[in-house]
Amino acid sequence: MRIVLISGVSGSGKSIALKLLEDVGFVCVDNLPLPMVPDLIGRYAADAGITQIGVSVDIRSRFRLDDIAELIERLRRQGHRVDVLFLDTNDDVLLRRFSETRRSHPLAAQQLTLMESIRAEREWLRPIRSIAYDLDTTRLTAPQLRQRVRTWLALDETRMLVSLTSFGFKHGAPNNLDFMFDVRSLPNPFYDPALRPFTGLDQPIIDFFATQPQVAEMAGDIGDFLCKWLPNMVAEGRSYVNIGIGCTGGQHRSVYVVEALARRLSGYALLVRHSQLAQED
Repeated sequence: MRIVLISGVSGSGKSIALKLLEDVGFVCVDNLPLPMVPDLIGRYAADAGITQIGVSVDIRSRFRLDDIAELIERLRRQGHRVDVLFLDTNDDVLLRRFSETRRSHPLAAQQLTLMESIRAEREWLRPIRSIAYDLDTTRLTAPQLRQRVRTWLALDETRMLVSLTSFGFKHGAPNNLDFMFDVRSLPNPFYDPALRPFTGLDQPIIDFFATQPQVAEMAGDIGDFLCKWLPNMVAEGRSYVNIGIGCTGGQHRSVYVVEALARRLSGYALLVRHSQLAQED
């Protein structure tokens, strides 16, 4: 199992880093007391479907971190891959962030000034910082921070979920599409009585479209566009993109083109849905 522990001073970007892990498929737990980490790992290790866990460990739990090195070594001996990330930011930026968000520091109840709270927190986190990859987020925007964490952890750049949906315009387009492509200009097998009962998943329709050069050309052009621009969306930290392909009834052309695109984009995590065929089922 792959385990990523995230820690750092309050206001340094821990929530951004943890959200990135969640977006790429990690099961994530925020503010877990250190003594509970082994039990969490043990419970998830028994589930064959869980292979990646992200845990945020920080001062909010108030548990000491003196045993952190021993815990990590024990997890590694058990065969787990464990990475530890520590985020910090210079004092001026932290003070400004707390001022802008109007949030109180976790140690504010101890009647400390904000600066005293930050210094006390750093001291409390020193055991985990000493064994972690130390990342200064002072000059990083949120997208830059996500990219730095992604690069350091060598996360799969193709984990962005690409949703491909075929639909019929006469039934209405799906909501929340990022891209919509209209393929109604392609030859329509609906007008051939022998082909009408089939769908774009059936061999007679596949054979029909294979004889139509403009079908391959349009599917290729759409695929070229997506192959060019999807990597940019991954680099921006997008976790999913919704793409709709529409024809008149949602039975033939859009279904065929979606299947062609799914083969072209097989390197991504894919979700393929045929709206009108699903309704028939």
